[in-house]
Amino acid sequence: MEKQTKMMESFLESHREFMTNLDNSLSLLEKNVKDAADLEKVCTDEWCRFTEDLLDDLSKAVYSISEPRWINDQDSKKLKALRQRVHDIYANYKKVKR
Repeated sequence: MEKQTKMMESFLESHREFMTNLDNSLSLLEKNVKDAADLEKVCTDEWCRFTEDLLDDLSKAVYSISEPRWINDQDSKKLKALRQRVHDIYANYKKVKR
């Protein structure tokens, strides 16, 4: 039983670290999109392509995470918040892209 508990703790720690890294990546992308909104004609083909590719990759990463049955309510809420952030960043990006 002790080995199983240690294994679950290790999974949870790895899951939280992954979620933190995704959160950091979303923060950087969010800042980039917000900064771009302040500039005129920032959406060059290269910038738009790069941003869309990054959004696609982060979206796939966030939405491919299944909610393990062993995560607590706080971790579940964090995953849902990350998914909402991806959605919000994409909406803000679409405003900049115009």
